Amino acid sequence: MNSSTSRTKQHPLSKFIFLSVAAVAALVLAVQPAAAQKPVNVVDFDLHVNPKFAACVGVAGNPAPSVHVNVKRGKLADTLTIEGNNIRPHLAFDMFTVQRSNLLSNGNPDTNFTNFGLAWYQSDLQTNGAGHFKTTIKTILLDQIFGFDPDASLAPTNSFHVGFWFNDPNDANQNGCTFDVTKPTPFNGEHKAGPVAMISVPDNQTNLGPLCTDPDLSHDPPTCKP
Repeated sequence: MNSSTSRTKQHPLSKFIFLSVAAVAALVLAVQPAAAQKPVNVVDFDLHVNPKFAACVGVAGNPAPSVHVNVKRGKLADTLTIEGNNIRPHLAFDMFTVQRSNLLSNGNPDTNFTNFGLAWYQSDLQTNGAGHFKTTIKTILLDQIFGFDPDASLAPTNSFHVGFWFNDPNDANQNGCTFDVTKPTPFNGEHKAGPVAMISVPDNQTNLGPLCTDPDLSHDPPTCKP
């Protein structure tokens, strides 16, 4: 036989081993994305005006108030930046993270709302003469913000919503808005604040606030994976 035209025959066992290894490799690649799913490290969302007090948050004839929140995951703490525009000038607010929102996912009032649940005081906000504010805080926020109190029999409870309240109750009782200033809310340092001015809305599928980036759908209702 002419050696220049001969071919080396592959042993059947070698072919079987090659195909088996290829099949295993394909299976590993198929499951790898689910196991190696990267966490969400940046979250952006908008706050919605409390409809009942919209006339006290904005200025008639001007663009509607807008507030955007950006949260970046950090190694030791997360960084939240909140920026507002087209809000009534020289208003003071108090920002909290809370367990529940009083709005539905579409921004309409939740008729089944009872209270905000666990509330965590985060920062003061102040609009300038142009109706603008911008504030940054650093703390634990994404997926793990929680509080608990054994004295009150409160188990670890997350506060995945962001909102801010009128610091002065009188600011919510003008321009056509009605608020009973003799019944202030506890949402400021003196525990004598007005109503919520703007707040985040829940996800329309999980009903969780936007500070949860990794919902656990195996629970009913869904929870957040810490």
